[in-house]
Amino acid sequence: MLNLEVLGSSSEANCYIIRTKEETLILECGMNYKFIKQALKFDLSKVKGCIITHEHKDHSRAAADLMKSGIDLYSSEGTFKALDISGHRVHALMTKTSYNIGRFSILPFDTEHDAAEPYGYLIYHPTFGKLLFATDTFYIKYKFNGLNYIMVECNYSKEILDENISAGRLHPALRKRLLKSHFSLENVKIFLQANDLSKVESIMLMHLSNGNSHAENFKNEIERLTGVPVRIC
Repeated sequence: MLNLEVLGSSSEANCYIIRTKEETLILECGMNYKFIKQALKFDLSKVKGCIITHEHKDHSRAAADLMKSGIDLYSSEGTFKALDISGHRVHALMTKTSYNIGRFSILPFDTEHDAAEPYGYLIYHPTFGKLLFATDTFYIKYKFNGLNYIMVECNYSKEILDENISAGRLHPALRKRLLKSHFSLENVKIFLQANDLSKVESIMLMHLSNGNSHAENFKNEIERLTGVPVRIC
């Protein structure tokens, strides 16, 4: 079973902690480091590393502080260049190449976002199986088999977005950026339908927009579509 703690999942801050009995993996570090330390109860001994999807601050804010505390960072070379950080704690990963972080196995894949070199990750651990982690992307071109858990961005609904623009609550320019940088409910549905969900135990929807989403409706729609329990992160 996946033991996941959500510290933040929004345009303000994103950070998730996966715990097993002996190991901890941080996904994203887009919040103040003191909150991450508090969530870890100030015990970093089990932390095997932090994987980062891209350089935007709501995903990487505490990167330098984690390094100073002896925690290794894993992401793309483009992300680290954009963050202007380097050193022996920095591990640049290649897409579609498997890496081991403790007993965690991670496979990075390229995503579509307005960032230098954004990644999503397929994460495996013997205690919970396969987890797909993908956020801040408007499209995923890959298909995955044998997944046990899915964490995927579901930022907005095109219908709600267009209603907000028509009502003057949002500038029309925002629509173009969202369409080319974030996962819509409609595209999430297409993505899920294209993948093997036969072993999936739970789908977690992340990074919902404050004004362009409806959490309960999104949850219900994805559950009806897939027959899999859905959690809003």
